[in-house]
Amino acid sequence: MKPIIGITMGDVCGIGPEIVAKSLAAPELYALCRPLVIGDAAALARARDVVGAGFSIARLDPAALPEEIAPSPAAALCVDPGLSVGDLPYGEVRAEAGHAAFEFVRVAVDLAQEHRIAAIATAPLNKEALHKGGHLYPGHTEILAELTGTESYSMMLATPKLKVIHLTTHVGLVDAVARITPERTYQVIRLAHDTLARAGVAAPRIAVCGINPHAGEHGLFGRGEEEEKLEPGIRRAIAEGIAASGPWPGDTVFFRAMRGDFEVVVACYHDQGHIPVKLLSIDEGVNITLGLNGGIIRTSVDHGTAFDIAGKGIARHESLIAAARFAVELAPKRAT
Repeated sequence: MKPIIGITMGDVCGIGPEIVAKSLAAPELYALCRPLVIGDAAALARARDVVGAGFSIARLDPAALPEEIAPSPAAALCVDPGLSVGDLPYGEVRAEAGHAAFEFVRVAVDLAQEHRIAAIATAPLNKEALHKGGHLYPGHTEILAELTGTESYSMMLATPKLKVIHLTTHVGLVDAVARITPERTYQVIRLAHDTLARAGVAAPRIAVCGINPHAGEHGLFGRGEEEEKLEPGIRRAIAEGIAASGPWPGDTVFFRAMRGDFEVVVACYHDQGHIPVKLLSIDEGVNITLGLNGGIIRTSVDHGTAFDIAGKGIARHESLIAAARFAVELAPKRAT
């Protein structure tokens, strides 16, 4: 049977319920997986009516899930923690919605740890609402890290043609270079390898991007950052049998990956990895959290709650379909 993917609803005052409802009405989602919504059943029903879908909704108790589930385009399943936030107004920052968004993620993690779902795909939450609801996290990633007891993790961005994992993300460029170490380089290579191997990719080929133009060109550019910060980690990974290589020049390595030379590229800093991914596929780009304890895979839409259009039925759902697709692709290959 197809894997069960837990889809968290995100902030019910934003577009999360709408893109979930649109996805549930799309036959292509069921060609990928068995979707199990984790959210507020009333909010899902309201969003279903907003987008003009016609499926029924069965509300499930998180503590009493059936052993077998069989959702369909005509009959959606919603694991509802019972927070009763389905009538909150669209487009407003509400503490109740922020707390509910946290609880939806907590329930999803519980189900993943119990192997009841194969992976988690998340609709967007609102950080201000999350904080008002008493949960002082920067976002999904930090919530997931704490709930799973994870200290070392990384972000991967993926499109149908390119996967990129980052050594650093949301820090300035000078700070990013300072934070890159041989140990971090090795850890991210190892993480990319282990994730793809668990997903069924034999001997994944991993390219490491250089920090400087032309990957330093043997000391011509930069101050030896490639030799100091990247190459020791690459050599260590190769010594352990990982198909890693580089550092490669950043102006060609992403093309080579798209051509099929590599399964994933290790980017050194935020824009180095984000620009090619978003240029290729802004609507279908997916944010993936790797390294969570227990091998849990979490994928996410690459956009926010869009309060300005919430409740209008015009939000696009392609990124959530893509998130489900990558959740299936990267989930450890085991029975759920």
